[in-house]
Amino acid sequence: MARVLEWVFFLYFASHIPITVLFDSQALLPKELYPQALSEIKEVYARGAKDALMADPPIWFQGIICVELLFQFPFFFVAAYAFLMGKCKWIRLPVIIYSTHTATTLIPILTQIFFADFSDSPVPGPATFEERMTLATIYMPYLVIPLLMLFVMVFSDDYKPHLHIKSH
Repeated sequence: MARVLEWVFFLYFASHIPITVLFDSQALLPKELYPQALSEIKEVYARGAKDALMADPPIWFQGIICVELLFQFPFFFVAAYAFLMGKCKWIRLPVIIYSTHTATTLIPILTQIFFADFSDSPVPGPATFEERMTLATIYMPYLVIPLLMLFVMVFSDDYKPHLHIKSH
């Protein structure tokens, strides 16, 4: 079972690399940096999913994306490597930090999705419960998988450090 979870974590980090570069970064960086086709894909997604955070990112969301680009993005390569290799105990503390941080960032995101009033928004946001649930489902893996990682890193014997106590 542990190796299956490592593959899930590998796929999570490996897939997050192109998602960050091609899509998430568009919430922060100038539009001119992206090919028109890529900008259009993001706009079609934002309109279809009614993702107002990506269509017209508020400053607090841009702050989350800034942290993703500066700190998480380089870590995605390290973590993908560690989980591809398997049983790399040295990844434990960095994954605990990453997973705690990422799960925490999902609180304001999901709060915005579920409780914000988008009726006066310049871009369409979710209006019905079904639309809010659909959008939340898109973001949910970035809460659920990091929480699973945190659980594994804290409680799995495969990642716990072994303390060697010398007796005299």
